[in-house]
Amino acid sequence: MLKHRLLLCALLVSTLALSACGFKLRGSVLGQNLPFKSIYINVPATSSLGSELRRNIRGSGEVTVTDTADEAEAVLSIVSERRDKTILSLNSQGRVREYGLDYTVVFRVQNRKHADLLPPTTITLERDMSYNENEVLAKESEEAMLYRDMQSDAVQQMLRRIAAIKPIEKPVEMPASSAVPTGAPAAGTPAASTSGVDTSGAGTSTRAYPASH
Repeated sequence: MLKHRLLLCALLVSTLALSACGFKLRGSVLGQNLPFKSIYINVPATSSLGSELRRNIRGSGEVTVTDTADEAEAVLSIVSERRDKTILSLNSQGRVREYGLDYTVVFRVQNRKHADLLPPTTITLERDMSYNENEVLAKESEEAMLYRDMQSDAVQQMLRRIAAIKPIEKPVEMPASSAVPTGAPAAGTPAASTSGVDTSGAGTSTRAYPASH
């Protein structure tokens, strides 16, 4: 009994020490260099993908998830989410022996001005699953578990892509060109003579005269 109490005390002290030094159980998921500090996740509340995204982003402690798009500095939208199931192989009786499961998510992140911070990005994951028609319920559960695993994997990949977002660089303004002083001749234009003598043709007139008769 005493041993259990000492172990419990040690765990409690360790937890308090970690909390005191700012340690986060989930780790630094997004980082501090994002060009926004609040985000709206444009996914229905009933979506398991949206719920997992919100939970992970809130858990990071680095970005606030807002309830409306107007409150956020950025909006994460799911362009599409698709699950596909294909037959990979058949047994000698022509029955399915193996399925291929595909999970594809396309998402984007925009700022308040609807400019892309992260353009539409596709994440595709695949899993193989053996099949036995005598274990239908077990295989249905396995399929659901594999899709959940792919969804969690996709969420982590999305967070890594979001963490890599950098601020949009403003175009560098070129310095204004030097103005030509008023009255100064343009480049390539001969200066006007102040003596009344035309010096542009080196003494040769360029005016055409009618031929003498």
